Amino acid sequence: MSTVVGQHAVREALRAGRAIEEVHIQQGGERHHGAILDLCRKAGVAVRVTPRPALDRLAAGAVHQGIVAVIAAQAYTALDDVLARLSQAGKPGLLVVLDGVEDPHNLGAVIRTAEAAGADAVIIPERRAAGLTPVVAKAAAGALEYLPVCRVTNINRTLEELKEQNYWVIGVDERGKNFRDLDYRGGCVLVLGAEGHGLHQLVRQKCDFLAAIPAAGRVGTLNVSVAAGIVLFEALRQRT
Repeated sequence: MSTVVGQHAVREALRAGRAIEEVHIQQGGERHHGAILDLCRKAGVAVRVTPRPALDRLAAGAVHQGIVAVIAAQAYTALDDVLARLSQAGKPGLLVVLDGVEDPHNLGAVIRTAEAAGADAVIIPERRAAGLTPVVAKAAAGALEYLPVCRVTNINRTLEELKEQNYWVIGVDERGKNFRDLDYRGGCVLVLGAEGHGLHQLVRQKCDFLAAIPAAGRVGTLNVSVAAGIVLFEALRQRT
């Protein structure tokens, strides 16, 4: 794991626009790092309040002054750049939007599956969601080298903007139609919800269609990465 340690180093890394995934501040010391917290807010960098023993482990023995930044395993790609590339290629895009997936193993698994299914990008929110940590990179098993990941401020606004660019938005939700009965062949945005509660209500309302995955067992819900694989490979079947 790559880190930046100490107040001055973290502050300058933020000012320079370095790809920082999250900043850890020692528990009880938040009031000493007001300027860095402001920089994190402006940059959309997550801040974690971390006990001293865990912070010591992150710093790997270096003097951390109560603050450690974790560098992103891969740089994020601007969504506008992805859309411009797709427009130039004249191909309908297949985008995956994750509505607040917090488990890094799940995020990595979805990225790996999305790349295998030919998706053009994965889109995640800045806040209350896993980012591109080393754990995610490991779970993605190399897919981050080939599949762009975009981080946006507001998922609902992003979905509206994509709809304005003629993308159909399909949310995976148990209240929808059978996923096999939907059409994924045009510009398509597949939206998957977070662990435990699925799609947020406002996100669900932004969807043009809802896709349900029928189950035969007693446990009706699937892990988000499994659900992504099922629907993404149906999309791949239709698009090839």
